[in-house]
Amino acid sequence: MSTKRLRILALMCSTRPGALGPAVNRWLIDATTPRAEELGVDLVPVALGDLELPFLDEEEHPSSGVYRHEHTRRWSRIADAADGFIVVTPEYNYGMPSTLKNALDYLSVEWAWKPIGFVSYGNTSAGTRSVQHAKQVVTTLRLVPLGATVAIRIGDAVEKGRLRPDAARDTAGVALVDELVRVAHALRPMRERARAGTASTPLPGAYARRLTPDDAAEVTVLQRCCWVEEALGNDTLAVPALHESLEDVRGWLASWHATGIWLDGRLLGMVRARPVETDWHLSRLAVVPDLRGRGIGRWLLRTAETAAGPDLRRILLFTGAKSLQNIDFYEREGYRPVAIAGPDGAVCRAKDIAGQRD
Repeated sequence: MSTKRLRILALMCSTRPGALGPAVNRWLIDATTPRAEELGVDLVPVALGDLELPFLDEEEHPSSGVYRHEHTRRWSRIADAADGFIVVTPEYNYGMPSTLKNALDYLSVEWAWKPIGFVSYGNTSAGTRSVQHAKQVVTTLRLVPLGATVAIRIGDAVEKGRLRPDAARDTAGVALVDELVRVAHALRPMRERARAGTASTPLPGAYARRLTPDDAAEVTVLQRCCWVEEALGNDTLAVPALHESLEDVRGWLASWHATGIWLDGRLLGMVRARPVETDWHLSRLAVVPDLRGRGIGRWLLRTAETAAGPDLRRILLFTGAKSLQNIDFYEREGYRPVAIAGPDGAVCRAKDIAGQRD
């Protein structure tokens, strides 16, 4: 699981003066923030009225991503950065308020594969008809509505414009956050796949992206499962990749150019590289043991090679002196032995790239 904190927006929809919405939103934040902190979630209140969105006034269709107005671009940035949403909504005439429908209509790709939960309030139906109306719309936008909801009947819950304390409602709010977080984590691979572009990878359905410090947990697991063979084959346990802590991995992910291949939320392989003077240093090329021989390592190696800047002259890498399969692979990829000192028990291989650009 990624170590990145989830960002959940609590969207307060009502803009009517004197509306109950702010009180309900405040209850939601107060009741669920302790649980959100335990789960590593930032719960951020957003009032749709503060966005100052006029009725949809963009010339292009939202799916184009071409936004002419700053109010749209601002809303796009806010929604795009979120991993999920909780909508706090009243019911107006058997439906959701126009503010919510308008805010949804402004955007497209920003919504895809994110969970959305509802806290409704009203009189006869406690706002549940608003939720049913909204669910028909959000599924079209590839938002994923939750089964868990909170429905507040105004006559039973409100006194002098404020919500009465209610332990059962607090429990329901926490359950809503719990379900939203579970679904947000489950949908993460789909969100990433949608943003990764169309570059082909060796495995159908897999995608590649740059690794960040938030991926430290997955990278640490991959290193531990891949470098055991390297250690056994070279008769040494002094392999840095086997001993790095989560903080160690997080540290180098912040400075190296690292690429990973993913499939259904699983990190299948990785490679990292960085410039040192006129050399492009490449290391930590790894592929999960059960998928070796499928071209993943070769694809990662060539992807790392093409990322070298135009001012670099050669690519350097090190591998264990007894890692005969690795050495054979690198020689077939054009790497030759060079006399450069490296870690104990390691040999250096190099490939000139300056002449290839001339």
